[in-house]
Amino acid sequence: MFTKPWRVLDFHVHFAVRSHQSTARASGARTEDLTYGQRQYRWMLESWDFPVPESEVPEPSVVLERWMAEVTQYQLEGVVFVTGAGSDFMAEAQGKHPGRIFAFSHISPDDPDAVAKISHDIEDLKLSGFKMFGPRLDRPFDDKAYWPIWELLASHRVPLLIHFGVLGGGGGIVFHPRMSPLTVDPVARAFPELPIVVPHFGAGYWGDLLQLGWAHENVYVDTSGSNQWIRWMPYPLTLESLVQKAYETFGPERIIFGSDSSYFPRGFAVRYVEDLIRAARYNNIPDQDLQHILYDNAWRLLHP
Repeated sequence: MFTKPWRVLDFHVHFAVRSHQSTARASGARTEDLTYGQRQYRWMLESWDFPVPESEVPEPSVVLERWMAEVTQYQLEGVVFVTGAGSDFMAEAQGKHPGRIFAFSHISPDDPDAVAKISHDIEDLKLSGFKMFGPRLDRPFDDKAYWPIWELLASHRVPLLIHFGVLGGGGGIVFHPRMSPLTVDPVARAFPELPIVVPHFGAGYWGDLLQLGWAHENVYVDTSGSNQWIRWMPYPLTLESLVQKAYETFGPERIIFGSDSSYFPRGFAVRYVEDLIRAARYNNIPDQDLQHILYDNAWRLLHP
């Protein structure tokens, strides 16, 4: 796939489980009939030259077969499904393809039975981590109701991936008390053994993420997605500048590649890893450090 045989482990993939909600946004409807969010999504697909998502998602077993074909085609070491087709199926998929497929538990911390369910996922099903959304929490991170969850994850040293920043495209969520990565500071401080991964370079909260990463060596950044949020910043940013500042602040061992791939027929969004390699080259990042970003750091977090 690449001129240099990089080892690549994609730390951020979504397992398609239903008709992708974006399909309608990219359909043949007239532009004037679309909502603002739908027009923004159509613009994104056209800008990146991405195919329209399929209208119907097949059974999970078929989706898994497709992903194994993607792993082979693009010579990936493996993929991490941060969301999926239910804990039982994802655990089975992980068991069938050890070292190639990894799956995270994805349960709302506000679920009345969250602790028991997450415990089952991590301790019994042996899922590889936990994914959640900061802007969907009902209470602050240091609320006593959540503390048993952080204790559980920390005891197993599995990665905790938390989406901060904007949710969705145009018309999405832009305001919430837990939008900023800095709001997880009490957890990062109380559990230094717990790896906390913030995806998408903070999705609009770049300065806050840099401060959090400077303060806590257990905080990581993942590079996933198109990172279109840089267009909305009041100061110029590029992927090259994000990589440079992340490298200066986090160092080569706390940056993790992720693609944010999700739907088919696109499958693995190979251009995101190609762009990341180019940005690293632009910043003269040594090959050894780039290999940490593309593979080593993710593998280490997945094998505590």
